[in-house]
Amino acid sequence: MATVEAAGGRAPAWRGGFGRLWGAAVLSSFGDALRTAALPLLATTLTDEPLAIAAVTACGYLPWLVFGLLGGAVADRVDQRRAMWTVDALRGLLVACFAVAVGLGHASIGLLIALAFALTTFQTLFDNASTALLPSLVDDDALGSANARLMTGQKIAGGLLGAPVVPLLLAGGAALPFAADAATFLLAAALVASLRPASPARGPRPAGSTLRREITEGLRTLARDRALRGLCAATALCNIGVGALIATMVLLVTGWLDAGHTGFVVATTAYTVGSLAGGAVNRLLVSRVGRVRAVLLGGSVQIGALVVMGTVRSLLALVAAMALFGLMGMVWNVNTTTLMQQRSPADMLGRVSSAFRTLGVAGAPIGALLGGAVATAWGLNTPALLAAAFFTLSVASLIPAFKRDVPVVAPQDSATTAHVPR
Repeated sequence: MATVEAAGGRAPAWRGGFGRLWGAAVLSSFGDALRTAALPLLATTLTDEPLAIAAVTACGYLPWLVFGLLGGAVADRVDQRRAMWTVDALRGLLVACFAVAVGLGHASIGLLIALAFALTTFQTLFDNASTALLPSLVDDDALGSANARLMTGQKIAGGLLGAPVVPLLLAGGAALPFAADAATFLLAAALVASLRPASPARGPRPAGSTLRREITEGLRTLARDRALRGLCAATALCNIGVGALIATMVLLVTGWLDAGHTGFVVATTAYTVGSLAGGAVNRLLVSRVGRVRAVLLGGSVQIGALVVMGTVRSLLALVAAMALFGLMGMVWNVNTTTLMQQRSPADMLGRVSSAFRTLGVAGAPIGALLGGAVATAWGLNTPALLAAAFFTLSVASLIPAFKRDVPVVAPQDSATTAHVPR
């Protein structure tokens, strides 16, 4: 049986389904960046209450905790391609209606909160369906490269292209970024609707099967698999650290380093550039050390980067550390996602993916609260050191999970969970 320690695999073909899925993902990321940047700016024109403004962002995370598991179960029941284009079409119409409301002067904080909550609720189905659909569009040995190209394209569209365009669009009116976002959703829906993936080999559902029972099956599958269980726990620990870092990064740069808003922009840009480099070098790295060791290496290097952020009082050092943190963060994300796709039974990938995402996302708000608390008690640099501690726990938790080479398909499922033929 092949193992995940094999070479990095070949690149996916751009022609056909993967190229269209990539185009849809990049378009959606560009639109998301427009909306994500424009929403808080619009919120500040409607209220000066920090709690109300923060609620708009918070409601962008809450649906993952409420509906994430449900979205995965639904993704395993339905035609994933149809679910994705339908969701994107609905999101496009929803944002278009919101753009009209903004243009007519009817925007309110309550409407912004409702929009953020509704869009992320739809996203719980879309993202889980997308994760489950990708293995039916590319060969298994190209799956890692496909994930890397998807994530790199999304980072370019969202991190480098989307946000800088917002001021230009806002010059044409507050509604314009949202109108552009609606257009990207509708274009992405058209691209996904044109896909013709191989259908997963789903057996008939047992009599009396319910969504609750199917969600439970997904959680049990995740819990039974030693490697998946370890990856999920490690990701949750990492996200606690990332939440602490993100929530206080602006204070670290503008307060502890006294580098101002320009320093903050430079630091975040360095992270984005590092992420793009991570997507570019991931295939070579995996071919040299294997996918499992790439995950362990990524987490270990990020620990060092976080220690530098919290101990070296220099903007140049912070920029270098942020670039390295972004590079190895992309390596971590690509390979944990690929491992999860490879090891999950094909007919349960949506449920396993949703359990993995939901448990991982849960760590971020916890980390944000911890970061604020330690910054208040012990200094603005300490959240980075707190993040380093959680990353250390994360890497340590992976070592027993990966003591031996890990088969692509979980041993207990090897007789029944072959990937979809292509």
